[in-house]
Amino acid sequence: MLKEKFIEAMVSEDIGRGDLFTRISKAKEVSAYIIAKSDGIFAGREYIDVLANMYGLKIKWNIEDSSSFKVGEKLLYIYGNSHHILSLERSILDIALHASSIATLTGKFVDKVKPYGVKLLDTRKTRPLLREFEKYAVRCGGGINHRMGLDDCLMLKDTHLKTIDNLNEFMVEVRQKIPFTSKVEIECEDFDGVKSAMDAGADIVMCDNMRNKIIRAVVAYRDENYPHILLEASGNVSLDTIEEIAKTGVDAISSGSLIHQANWIDLSMKIEA
Repeated sequence: MLKEKFIEAMVSEDIGRGDLFTRISKAKEVSAYIIAKSDGIFAGREYIDVLANMYGLKIKWNIEDSSSFKVGEKLLYIYGNSHHILSLERSILDIALHASSIATLTGKFVDKVKPYGVKLLDTRKTRPLLREFEKYAVRCGGGINHRMGLDDCLMLKDTHLKTIDNLNEFMVEVRQKIPFTSKVEIECEDFDGVKSAMDAGADIVMCDNMRNKIIRAVVAYRDENYPHILLEASGNVSLDTIEEIAKTGVDAISSGSLIHQANWIDLSMKIEA
């Protein structure tokens, strides 16, 4: 969804038929700022800049996307018509809060895997119609996007595999029909599944909910027989478990919790009279 359409829908949802406060007050030029009431990593600037341009507000930024902030920091100043600023206050804050909360949690995961050279990936477990926005927030936190949708990588999950009679024959047909640049990832639940997927010609093999001992065996088998294949680990990944998974030698770890387990940080807007 284009940023402009996304913002229009967000603002329309909040303002409805019109902000009642604007009916009973006189507009004047004011300035406002957003202050951090907790520590975090900022995200949302790309969207707030678009919103400001759409509604005639001026922004002075004290922070960039992906930058850390501390309690008490004034992250940005907003200048413009008081009616516009007050009507858009919640929309601006929601953009910053939602995106920064995801970025902040993602940053914690990234710190866990960074010493091992493992890439941290998100998933398609996003809120309806917010995928582009939430995956942007993951990038701001230092994570890397997995596929955006069903059209940019062919991923064969357990449900897909149940419908395929012969994986090797199926993969021959796949290579003839999907775009030349598209990769094929196959989800595997055990070592036998890994061998079948690699033999069939997968570009990426996902170790789904495997014990770390098994993942290490998969890594060794890959290194010896199919060094070109990428390995991804997924399933029940948390801040408590991800470091041990990273030590197995996989190339990447994916986790939906970067998005759906992100608790909102605390930001607030204040008006300067």
